[in-house]
Amino acid sequence: MINQLKKFMAAAAFFATALTVTTPFAAAEGNFPSQVHIAAGERASGRILNVGVGRSVVVNLAEDAADVLVSNPEIADAVLRTPRRIFVIGNTAGQSRLVLFSRSGRELASFDLRVERDTSDMTRIIRKLIPGSNIDAESVNGNVVLSGTAKSTIEAQQAADIAVKFQGSGNAQNIVNLITVEGKDQVHLKVTVAEVERSVIKQLGVQFSGSIGAGNFTPFGSNLPELTVNPTIVNQAIAGIGFSSGTTSLAAQIEALQREGVVRTLAEPTLTAISGENASFLAGGEFPIPIAQDNGEVTVDFKKFGVGLDFTPVVLSGGRISLRVKTEVSELSNDGAVSAGGITISALKVRRAESTMELPSGGTLVMAGLLKESYQQAVDGVPGLMQIPILGALFKSRDFLRKQTELIVFVTPYVVQPVAVQKLVRPDKNLMPPSDAETIFLNRLNKIFSPAGDAVEGTYHGQVGFIYK
Repeated sequence: MINQLKKFMAAAAFFATALTVTTPFAAAEGNFPSQVHIAAGERASGRILNVGVGRSVVVNLAEDAADVLVSNPEIADAVLRTPRRIFVIGNTAGQSRLVLFSRSGRELASFDLRVERDTSDMTRIIRKLIPGSNIDAESVNGNVVLSGTAKSTIEAQQAADIAVKFQGSGNAQNIVNLITVEGKDQVHLKVTVAEVERSVIKQLGVQFSGSIGAGNFTPFGSNLPELTVNPTIVNQAIAGIGFSSGTTSLAAQIEALQREGVVRTLAEPTLTAISGENASFLAGGEFPIPIAQDNGEVTVDFKKFGVGLDFTPVVLSGGRISLRVKTEVSELSNDGAVSAGGITISALKVRRAESTMELPSGGTLVMAGLLKESYQQAVDGVPGLMQIPILGALFKSRDFLRKQTELIVFVTPYVVQPVAVQKLVRPDKNLMPPSDAETIFLNRLNKIFSPAGDAVEGTYHGQVGFIYK
């Protein structure tokens, strides 16, 4: 009876030990286990054992071990505490090998040691601070690899920031972010650039010259003022009078100009991008700029101009959108143009705005508002004579310029979802050239089709359809 009881207890101990190892030891307590159990007769050979730097792992054996071999003691140490319990301590990041031998020299178990920084705490902190995320942190050769899924791009960035703080300052380059964002949002950005420029130019110039014959002497004088504020204006109204008698001559000329101009610029670029990705847009062109080289050759570089838009959106929680926007409206201008070697290089008139902002979907913000006014005036003439009341106006000239500019940039982001192509209509779907008879007799620029489908209830009044002005 006693022998049967001993056999039963031995069998129970064997099955209890076997049950402890039915589940892989690495999965029992995560990537960095605290204990490993090896059953009697189990062939534990070539297993991977993760040990944290500065951490320890207890290896429990069902048989007595007599010797322990560590291939690289600088990476890890192994201490035989008792014949059936071995302590493995990680010293520094790297790889090593651990082999356990019995008293007879038989190999009981062997492990491929991977000593890395324990990221279990990092994973636990990230999941605690970012609820609903499924992010894992793993250490590979001193680097931290973040994987899993996050609800938004901002949460993925927050997980990377937490990993940087956990690693310590200066280790941001050791973080590899492989987090996948669930259901990436798309942002549609609409930018409106409105500008009105008004200029007023006034010029009044008086020029005179004359000479008087007096014997052998011929005294002469002239007043030819230059209009320095608006030197490029050449279409002034000119009126003059001349007098001549013998060797005496006198000529006077008046140049007058008044010009008022208004310029209106409107640009509405729109663009769509995935949250966290950059998108750019340019509607315009490029003009050549010659560049001289050291060997006497001339190369050509091209400068872009037109309506440009560049932005990077990030969708935040609550439907808010963080935007980094750069918009530009440029055009060729003769003001500031450079002439060299018979080649005239045009200048660019640029209105540019760049900013980072946060808006709700569908909200509008004035990113840039500019009110600019410039005033220039120059008066020149004959000293002394130009100071005479009333008559002094005949001996002086006036050049006047005033510019007023108002510029506003509106930014409106939208969180959008893609639609089926069947729900979209191209603008050229029903555009076809008319026949010669329709063009000549009906003055039509495109063919007009009859409406298809069921008749709409009610009656139309007035003009219906597309109207060209």
